[in-house]
Amino acid sequence: MENRKKVAFYTLGCKLNFSETSTIARNFQDEGFDRVDFEDVADIYVINTCSVTENADKQFKQVVKKAMKLNDKAFVAAVGCYAQLKPEELAAVDGVDLVLGATEKFKITDYINDLSKNDMGEVHSCEIEEADFYVGSYSIGDRTRAFLKVQDGCDYKCTYCTIPLARGISRSDALDNVLKNAYEISQQGIKEIVLTGVNIGDYGKGEFGNKKHEHTFLDLVKALDEVEGIERLRISSIEPNLLKNETIEFVSQSRTFVPHFHIPLQSGSNEILKKMKRRYLREVYTDRVSKIREVMPHACIGVDVIVGFPGETDEHFLETYNFLNELDISYLHVFTYSERDNTEAAEMDGVVPANVRAKRSKMLRGLSVKKRRAFYESQIGTNRTVLFEGENKEGYIHGFTENYVKVKTPWNPELVNTLHEINLSRIDEDGSVRMEFLNVEA
Repeated sequence: MENRKKVAFYTLGCKLNFSETSTIARNFQDEGFDRVDFEDVADIYVINTCSVTENADKQFKQVVKKAMKLNDKAFVAAVGCYAQLKPEELAAVDGVDLVLGATEKFKITDYINDLSKNDMGEVHSCEIEEADFYVGSYSIGDRTRAFLKVQDGCDYKCTYCTIPLARGISRSDALDNVLKNAYEISQQGIKEIVLTGVNIGDYGKGEFGNKKHEHTFLDLVKALDEVEGIERLRISSIEPNLLKNETIEFVSQSRTFVPHFHIPLQSGSNEILKKMKRRYLREVYTDRVSKIREVMPHACIGVDVIVGFPGETDEHFLETYNFLNELDISYLHVFTYSERDNTEAAEMDGVVPANVRAKRSKMLRGLSVKKRRAFYESQIGTNRTVLFEGENKEGYIHGFTENYVKVKTPWNPELVNTLHEINLSRIDEDGSVRMEFLNVEA
């Protein structure tokens, strides 16, 4: 095919962004473009941006620079959360030609008729109130697992968060459409689907723009469990107040849902949780963890936590540290608080100095290492199922068990994207777990 244009993609941020990039890429391919790797020379580079951390803003500029180095005549488009929040700022970055906000990003191919470079990025963004429709998406082709988007936007008003400003109100995909997408993914030979969204526990709200809960998150989970051809389903991040006992119980007996939960906590101090305008107190969090442990003692439980929120004293931080230390969880994702424009928290008193934030972050990261190690040790000697990934890392192939233990064994290309019964034998120096195969043919 002569003269087909090449397009490359770069994703910053979360699993939801990966699923949306993948969908946008398929739109380009449907329009006759060839997708190439970001490291290759392309005619168009599309960067899906993130606004959650300060770092993501800086990364954007580096990615644009990288694209310009590969082809200084290439057309560069920015989409995603940062593009919605600060379109003019992105448009001013040297090399950027097009910036699309929340409602426009899925129509990107409509804007790419003229690929000549602009002196200044052209902006098409919307008032976020206009982002009231839903576009389903999922990622395939990049890995052994697919990210399936089931929900978008958020109605919560957490004082540190810009996501509602970047993605609009909470709205969900129709159940039939989620099941259709899940089936399509299963037909591609992908073994694991990770459910993703901004606030997936809120699933069912705002189907087709209304606010009525047509289906609940539990309905979604039960329906997905019936889809033929899917080996594994994983719930990504879910708010503690929206993770109901019925869901935990269903997962514990499910055919495909794995015993792995990622539940944001943000702070172990009730006082700070209130300042953050979170919709639960720490006691609810303790209940969730106890319930999971009661029905799935071997489950993996991950926790998001923010350090250095305005007004967080040493006492508040120690409250969080001790709370997490005593809680039977498996690992932490630690975020250092960073001020975001147009959020309540940015105006609050009691700013925590950067060096104190860094010190607290380091302490919690150390605790996370300890927790993960203890969790892995508790799993030694047990039989699990592993799904192997596709990369040869220094002569080893890695994979994850259903309860998210990272295992390794000498590289064998035939193992890629296959599931195997294994016994977890010992922890290696790099922190991953060595294993023995239980099924003879491997």
